[in-house]
Amino acid sequence: MKKVLKFFGIFLGSVVLLIGLFCAYVAITGVPTYDKPNIPEISVEITPARVARGEVIANIQCMECHANNKNQLTGKYLGEVPAIFGKLYSKNITQDKVKGIGNWTDGELIYFLRTGIRRDGSYAPVMPQYPNVSDEDLKSVVAWLRSDRFPVQAVPEEPQSSDLSIVSKLLTHTVMKPLPYPQHMIAPPDSTDPIALGKYTADAVGDCFSCHSGDLVDQNKVHTERTKGYYGGGIEMTGEGGKPVVTANLTFDEETGIARKYSKEQFIKAVKMGVRPDGSILRYPMTPKLALSDQEVGAIYEYLKTVPKIKNDIKQKSTELEIAKK
Repeated sequence: MKKVLKFFGIFLGSVVLLIGLFCAYVAITGVPTYDKPNIPEISVEITPARVARGEVIANIQCMECHANNKNQLTGKYLGEVPAIFGKLYSKNITQDKVKGIGNWTDGELIYFLRTGIRRDGSYAPVMPQYPNVSDEDLKSVVAWLRSDRFPVQAVPEEPQSSDLSIVSKLLTHTVMKPLPYPQHMIAPPDSTDPIALGKYTADAVGDCFSCHSGDLVDQNKVHTERTKGYYGGGIEMTGEGGKPVVTANLTFDEETGIARKYSKEQFIKAVKMGVRPDGSILRYPMTPKLALSDQEVGAIYEYLKTVPKIKNDIKQKSTELEIAKK
């Protein structure tokens, strides 16, 4: 028996030592880098229609994370991200050729948006990846970034570097990885099919599932419906004034979801205007999505009806969290 205990002690000590060495390695090396990618040759024609569509997507994604208090895309502190991940900052994506993305090619931008890998092979774990956005919509985003719109005009402002926690660094060596570049064309959804349009708008363009699912890390960016707790909510975010905010359960569970709380019209008003049916205002980091059309938001509502119901009492969790923080 003593030999067994001794062996178990040696084994356990070895495991602890290996974990400690791995953590030390990660702390020293930081975020892993990859081979320089084979960038596709893409030249985006800038048209008024593309700029307009790109602006819609940018108002949902780019502006939310990169706009400073002057509405310029110079990057900012992402205070809504839980502190366990460190102090995260977005980058300067104005047309400045030194501090921004002014000298990136169209192909480099699209490759980065798809995979999370920059042209030099470095990986951007803070930046969301967009594997399911249609080719045309990504070209529209690039057209907007190249346009004469005010937010993207060159600003030579040095972006703040993120201070990743050891947790974030460990994640980039384990579960957070770049995505492969698609080897086929990604077409837009059928706009006459509300379910297809709703899933595309919510998942591919809006990235709504990433905050309204069960875990910020355990997510499937390509097959989004396989994400843990898909649209069941419950993720703790940081709201205004540092107050905790728990993301809502958007499934149609009759007791804890939105089935009895929102009609389609009320849902559209809440998403676009930020106002709940009772007149209260949705709390940051949820912001109004005015750029989306009523058709697109209504389609999200129809799609959410098809998502498997999850019983998750967010109100109770929010109450428990507030008590715990006191």
